[in-house]
Amino acid sequence: MGLYVSSTRRRALAVAALVGLCALPWLAQAAGQGFYVSFASRVLIFALAASSLNLVLGFGGMVSFGHAAFFGAGAYCAALLAGAGVAAAPLVWLAAFGAAGLLALLIGALSLRTRGVYFIMITLAFAQMAYYLVVSLPGWGGDDGLPLSGRAPLFGIDLKDDTAFYYAVLALLAASLFAFDRLAHARFGRVIQGIRENETRMEALGYPVFAYKLSCFALAGAFAGLAGALLASQSGLASPSLLHWMQSGTLLVMVILGGVGSLYGGVLGAVLLLVAEEVLVEITPHWQIGLGLALLAVVLWAPQGVAGLFARRRGDD
Repeated sequence: MGLYVSSTRRRALAVAALVGLCALPWLAQAAGQGFYVSFASRVLIFALAASSLNLVLGFGGMVSFGHAAFFGAGAYCAALLAGAGVAAAPLVWLAAFGAAGLLALLIGALSLRTRGVYFIMITLAFAQMAYYLVVSLPGWGGDDGLPLSGRAPLFGIDLKDDTAFYYAVLALLAASLFAFDRLAHARFGRVIQGIRENETRMEALGYPVFAYKLSCFALAGAFAGLAGALLASQSGLASPSLLHWMQSGTLLVMVILGGVGSLYGGVLGAVLLLVAEEVLVEITPHWQIGLGLALLAVVLWAPQGVAGLFARRRGDD
């Protein structure tokens, strides 16, 4: 998987980006634009959600259109725990991670028995069932969603402060990307990539293909649940829209835009899509047209996403 190959330049760029992100709250406050700290937190949360989808799509070649189910499951888990009085962020995040992973394990056990367009449709069906189930539960807020009473503290740190919450999200994203990178170079990651390239051959070699794919699917769902819990904490609301198929489509667009199979593809896609949306909204009420044209240009001239452009440029140097 060429885009996952480590390089000194890639690591240097990652360190430079991390330093810039660490300095962002200070720069925003110095410029009197504190709003951008909260906006940056939202971008990083979606970067984590898109990266978790890239784990399924980029590693295993599984085009899931139901990733929003796990994203929303993490959000509702965080809201329910907040309502139950759980006042420790690590416990909330761990519970959301586990609940979404378990849901992904159950859905994957059924969905992965199909392939191709049937797999896409069955994951979509499960996500929509989850969406309508949540909407139909008055105790969970129905269409209005389930509000959170506040952000749970992190080892004594008050996450109600947007800057503190931003750094917590940044740390979780960095740790998740590190885990994905290590996973890509581990035996598990190489087997998953081999299954993506030729499932029949890997099965003939004696690998338990279904178990590997199911593990990858469940792990991706767990990380999506963590992102959902963070988003619910950031916005103060677990909304049923997080489980809608359009949310799955948004995450898929982010991955395609950033680069399928690239470690930083989900991050790049989330940044580009959300920043472009924010800029275009200020320019025109018909911002969807401009955004659609930009996405069309990426698909036509950068089929491997923005990360693919950087990889191609390095190859030309």
